[in-house]
Amino acid sequence: MNKLHIQHLLEINLAMFFIATSGALGRYVQLPVTVTIGTRAILAFFVLVLFCWWKNISFTPKRKDVSVIVLSGLLMCVHWVAYFYALKLSSVAIGMLSLFTYPVITAFLEPIMLGTKFQRIHLLLASLVLAGMYFLSPNLDLENSHTIAIAFGLLSALAYAIRNILLKQKVSSYNGSMLMVYQTGIVGLLLFPFLFITSFDLIVGQWQALVALAVLTTAIGHTLFLMTFKHFNITTVSILSSIQPVYGILIGAFFLSEIPKGTTIFGGILILSSVVIESIRAKGMSDTPNVIR
Repeated sequence: MNKLHIQHLLEINLAMFFIATSGALGRYVQLPVTVTIGTRAILAFFVLVLFCWWKNISFTPKRKDVSVIVLSGLLMCVHWVAYFYALKLSSVAIGMLSLFTYPVITAFLEPIMLGTKFQRIHLLLASLVLAGMYFLSPNLDLENSHTIAIAFGLLSALAYAIRNILLKQKVSSYNGSMLMVYQTGIVGLLLFPFLFITSFDLIVGQWQALVALAVLTTAIGHTLFLMTFKHFNITTVSILSSIQPVYGILIGAFFLSEIPKGTTIFGGILILSSVVIESIRAKGMSDTPNVIR
């Protein structure tokens, strides 16, 4: 692998590590989901605005791109809220891994939405990811909260896949931080009324975790993630990002004592295998950045 390709792989792994903190933090924060996400988005919005102002990054999108940017913000809201409900109803492992059906969804939607060539290898790799998740998921039982959590995870995955595909066409024209300004601003605006359903003192009492969600997970993690869209096609990015649940489970084990079982470890190995295979396979494709493949 050339140095540039290795750098891009390191960037996406760093992004996934920061985003993976959402699992443990989402379980740790004891606030209604809408309050947690709304506060997270508003705090991240101000951090990103200050960063863009400091770096002289333009906030003005082209008129033809406004509708796509707004729609992606709405999808981001659905993704975050559904994902955090999945975390609240289950565990870090189940919440994160149900979300990671999104590489499979992306593999099917990208050729339809972007007109790219369908690649059968992506189905194979996505199937490997699904197999890994199978060993980490509980037996489906319509009467327990885990099944509901998985349903929320699937909804989050669908919204995330569509949002990523939409923004794939915009990352070559806009800075990732600028796009996240609009994402967090839209989410914060939509969820702002929910901030009044709980005591302000309770929100302030958990400021450390909320700031970590806003800065580490959102402002840094998601901005880095958007920037990786320039170097890989969106299905490749989604499969490479499948290492995120592994990071998330490790963080959950360390901070929340949610120790994974043997089946969890085996599932993680399958997920990591797909990441390694796709990292090697994507080497040649990364040599022509900013091209929608």
